[in-house]
This record gives sequence, C-alpha cells and structure tokens, in this order.
Amino acid sequence: MKQLKLPAVFMRGGTSNAIVFHAKDLPRDRAAWDEIFLAAIGSPDPYARQLDGMGGGVSSLSKVCVVGPPTRPDADIDYTFAQVQVKKAEVDYSANCGNMSSAMGPFAVDEGLFKVNAANNEAVVRIHNTNTKKIIQARFNMDEDLSEVDGDLAIPGVSGTGSPVRLEFLQPGGASTGKLLPTGNVSDVLDVPGVGKITVSMVDAANATVFVRAADLGLSGTEMPDALEANSGIMQKLGGIRAQAAVAMGITKTPEDALKKGGVPFVGFVSAAQDAATLTGETMKANDIDLTARMLSNGQPHRALPLTVSLCTAVAARIEGTVVHAATRAASDGNAPIRIAMPSGILTVAANVTKKDGQWHAEQGAFYRTQRRLFEGFVYVRASLVPGLVAATRGKLKAA
Repeated sequence: MKQLKLPAVFMRGGTSNAIVFHAKDLPRDRAAWDEIFLAAIGSPDPYARQLDGMGGGVSSLSKVCVVGPPTRPDADIDYTFAQVQVKKAEVDYSANCGNMSSAMGPFAVDEGLFKVNAANNEAVVRIHNTNTKKIIQARFNMDEDLSEVDGDLAIPGVSGTGSPVRLEFLQPGGASTGKLLPTGNVSDVLDVPGVGKITVSMVDAANATVFVRAADLGLSGTEMPDALEANSGIMQKLGGIRAQAAVAMGITKTPEDALKKGGVPFVGFVSAAQDAATLTGETMKANDIDLTARMLSNGQPHRALPLTVSLCTAVAARIEGTVVHAATRAASDGNAPIRIAMPSGILTVAANVTKKDGQWHAEQGAFYRTQRRLFEGFVYVRASLVPGLVAATRGKLKAA
C-alpha cells in the first residue's frame, strides 16, 4: 500500500521533542488517533530505537501534541498531549508534558491560531491542557510577528541557549486525581511486595507523583539513569511502589492495572542537597541546590526531570510532613524558588503553596523553558498501519 502524508510540525519544547498536529488535520473520531501516532513515531519497536519513525527511543523523544481552538472561555487554545510508548503499541493521554507545553504558545502564534496583542513585544497565551483540565499561561517574547527563538537562557539537558518561555501553571493541584493530596495525607506507608512497608508521599500537582526517600531504597540519591536502568532490583521496587500508589491514589483499581499503564503516577526518590555529577561530567555543589531528585517516566529513568513532575516536586517540598519537604533545604522565604538537582543539572522551580483551614492548596507553579521549531511539512505514515485513518477520511488524504 502507499503512504499517506499529514501536515505536521516537529518541535523541541524544553528537554523534549514532539510531532505537533493541528486538530483539524486529524480525524474527529479520536479512536483513530492511536494508530496514527504510533505509525508516525515508529512504535512499537522492540529495538527501542524508533528508526522507522520520528521518535528517539526514549520517553522524552516519543511524544505527540495536538493543538486546536479553545473549548473553554478562559483559554486561547486547546492542547492535548499524547505519550507514545517506545516498545509497546500504547498511547497514553492520562498526563501532560510540561516541557512540550512550552512550545504550544509559540506554535499557536506562529501558526496564526491566536492573534497576539504584544505589549512590549511580549505574548501571553492561555493554554487549556485537555489531559489535566488545567490552564497554563505561557509568556514569551515576539520577534516581529513570530515567537522569538534566540536568547540567553540555558536549560539543563539542552545545548546552547534560547529565548525564555515562562510557564505559569494555575491551580495545578488535583490534575490527575482531583485532589492535591489524593489520600488526604502528607505521607503514607505502603506495603509493597518485594519491598515491604515503606513511607511515601503521594502528591498530585500538574501530574500525580509518588515520592520515596532514596535511603529507604538503599540509594544515595545521585545515581545516574543508566546505572538505575541496569539495576533490575531497584527498577522492580520502584515499579512495585508505583503500582501500589496508583491504587492508593485512586488512579487504578489494581496494581496489575497500573503495571499495564506507563503514565501517572510518576515515581521517584529524593535526597538532601549533596555534591553530584551531571551527565556532562560537571559537578553540582551542595551549596547551589536545595534538593536532589531522580524520576522514572514511563518505566524509564529520566535523564532530566519531567517538567510537570518538577513542579509537583516543588509543591511537595512546600507541604510540611512530606518526604520531599523533609529532604529540602529549609528557607526563610516559604515561596522562594527551589533548586532541584537532577542528572542533567539544576532546575529552578517556583511553587506558591498555602494552608487554609487545615488544607493545603497549590496556588501556582512557574518555571522557564526554551523552545524551537525544528521542521515543518508532512509526516508520512504507512497506509497499511492506519486503517482507521483511511476509513475516517474516506481516502481524502493525499497519498505519496
């Protein structure tokens, strides 16, 4: 059979890459989306390289974004995120990607989806993330009628510099479960097969995450992604903790269901500020950081930190009684940005958290990213792999 071609843009957002589609260029029936995204990215691939698609073999490079008109009056665009599994024929819509969120405002402006009245050359785009039903406000500079690309901001994990995009996650609590603290507790004890009883904190801000102390896993907290992936015992323990947490947070009904799904909750471990090396061989000094963290994303050790999880980590650090708060350097200003050390360097995240009537509330979280359009044109998919697309469009799509 011939190949079909779909209009698309390939973009970097923060430390992630994704194919970006206009919603109007995809079938209205979302049941046909999975096969399109899998074919375009190159999954499933037992070799974990995705050489027959646009993916890069790791979770941060195996993503799709869809942008369209807003369905809420307080938004300028709708944005749907799809995490495509590398080795499995699975597409997950349960979580948002903070890194790719940074590219959505510039994409909308550059594509003419949103007309900017740029005071002082600054654009402000209100993004409705349909995965989490949350509003993200993106602020970025304009270069005449297009989003600015060149700038002085360097972010860990990306070579070079770029123009900053400030992302403000408004009321991020309960993005996955409806509650900032899904169990109602700042910490819980889970009984995990193969691990035993272990203290965790389950927090849901931007994306649901379960945190554990590195020391409780017999780790220092500064382990690198390759070392973690090679340690099957630790990977199994973290997978087991995540599965039990998914049930406790009300995300899945059974641990077995959680093991079948690679999205939320994310799982990771934290430790106090300490000297540690980065993937580039540089040394981070304990005095320059407030917290050390490592995360798994879709069953893989992340080479940086998922941005939404970074926000959740910063929120958790401001909630007294969590394992994250206990590991975080004390600060005189409770709303000061938190410097989180991770494999690619130091990430600074602001989180405004308050306690009212005995209940914790996440008011806002913010950080800076850079973005860049890498390619625009058409993405080609084998017609034999997308029968749903062929049927939905009744052959109207162009063949190559």
